[in-house]
Amino acid sequence: MSSPAGSLPDVGVVVVAAGAGVRAGPGEPKQFRPILGVPMLLRALRAFTSHPDVRHVIVALPPGYADRPPDWLGKLRGERLGLVPGGAHRADSVRAGLDALSSDSTVVLVHDAARPFVSRGTIDAVIARARAGVGAVAAVPATDTLKEVGQGNHRPTPRIARTVDRERIWRAQTPQGFPRRMLLDAYAQLGPPVNGGAPSDDAEVCERAGFPVELVPDSPYNVKITTADDFRIAEALARELR
Repeated sequence: MSSPAGSLPDVGVVVVAAGAGVRAGPGEPKQFRPILGVPMLLRALRAFTSHPDVRHVIVALPPGYADRPPDWLGKLRGERLGLVPGGAHRADSVRAGLDALSSDSTVVLVHDAARPFVSRGTIDAVIARARAGVGAVAAVPATDTLKEVGQGNHRPTPRIARTVDRERIWRAQTPQGFPRRMLLDAYAQLGPPVNGGAPSDDAEVCERAGFPVELVPDSPYNVKITTADDFRIAEALARELR
């Protein structure tokens, strides 16, 4: 997958790395923690900074870190990679990234810094669908049996309300790609959180605005690192994939 012959790279990437990562335990923000000696955020960034179609990458960081990033990240900052302060919610961080992206980026990908093992094939497939004019979400079909609990059921052992048919259920991952105009328009229509709460990803922002969004089959290796146990899994994956 590459830009049309003779054209310049047209893809902008917003990497969301503004979370506190409290479920990963005490210490520095989880996105800066190493996996086999390489910071998790750096692993996520490399897949995009090395891609020939990517023109510009913006990283949304926790407050204070955009001005004082870790040394290894500060050295990467330049014309092709920028750093911005993120917001209280994911949507705020994505908006900040979109505002900072080069105007030449006609396709936008949004990726979680907590997914350090995204593949070139997945990135290519998401870009292709976004260039075709639709939203695209890297995703994997659900394989576990899914149980729904009753509303407001917060007991230590929640009671099952029903078993969910998994045949039509997919787990959304990132990157998620969109024509830039689509994503800007969708965010322009996004109001304050109401009963449905804040959108959990950019696909939902576009869904609420009525734009078409498709699923792109992804690899199960593109896991999200959230807890301390996940870091142990990530170390094993890094050994397997290197």
